[in-house]
Amino acid sequence: MNYEKVEDTFFEAFDGKYVRALITGPTEAIVKRAAYDSTSTPSAVIGRVEGGVEGFLNESQTPDNRFGAVVQYWLGGDDIEKFAFELSYRLRQDILVKPFTRIFDYSDKESDEYIEMMDIVGHCGDGYEWTVEEYGRKMINVPIAVPDFQIEEKFKINNGTMGGNFWYLCETQEAVINAGDAIIEAIMDVEGATAPFDICSAASKPETNFPEIGPTTNHFYCPSLKQRLGDESKVPEGVNYIPEVVINAIDEKSMNNAVKAGIDASLEFEGVVGISAGNFNGKLGDKNINLLDILK
Repeated sequence: MNYEKVEDTFFEAFDGKYVRALITGPTEAIVKRAAYDSTSTPSAVIGRVEGGVEGFLNESQTPDNRFGAVVQYWLGGDDIEKFAFELSYRLRQDILVKPFTRIFDYSDKESDEYIEMMDIVGHCGDGYEWTVEEYGRKMINVPIAVPDFQIEEKFKINNGTMGGNFWYLCETQEAVINAGDAIIEAIMDVEGATAPFDICSAASKPETNFPEIGPTTNHFYCPSLKQRLGDESKVPEGVNYIPEVVINAIDEKSMNNAVKAGIDASLEFEGVVGISAGNFNGKLGDKNINLLDILK
């Protein structure tokens, strides 16, 4: 692979906490809707839970021999009570309501921290819920109108790495879309990694004129502002689009592997003219990781 298009720059990553879960269902379509709905709002940047789809499993790979999706839910801080509260919305509103779904803890790490599911999800049964031992797990059975929803009693809280990223600089809209599809597919082939924003059109910056709405546009890299900003613009000549890919992963190694896989996939496409990354001189994350070091 020729990495001449890759800028000698770094991205900033940081520690975060996540729950890794397995959603199962009777059809691929139901499982995919539950997985993508429950991870659809990347919101760690505004202090809430964000999620990503890690990959999909066939019936031979799940505890109940049904179709499965591995998903991750992340919080950037240490407030476990808030984590549980925010996570409950994703589980109740986006998965429980899908017919015939179940959710299992899918962590493969040791952890002393757990989220108990009875108070935040189980009580959707309004006091009629009960616990059972099935599939080698302790499950909460929540009676609902399309009987019944099940969720494992406890989910481990794990420590991982958030915020890895790279930009693929494009000449054409076709390059943004076609390379983007290949990038996401490549990242999903890396176990333990997710891209919570999918392909992101909106690079942001820490400082803002409107703090009440959270991060705002990184105006230096907006192609439509190039003429207006003049010499302040950092958009290279010939670049019309700067999509970003953000990666969270179960550990730094998985994150770096996903960044490399994504960059390798993007460089196969005509119209991708450069690779860079978002950083703020180390102000955002305590892990500063050079792109070229990952690609060696």
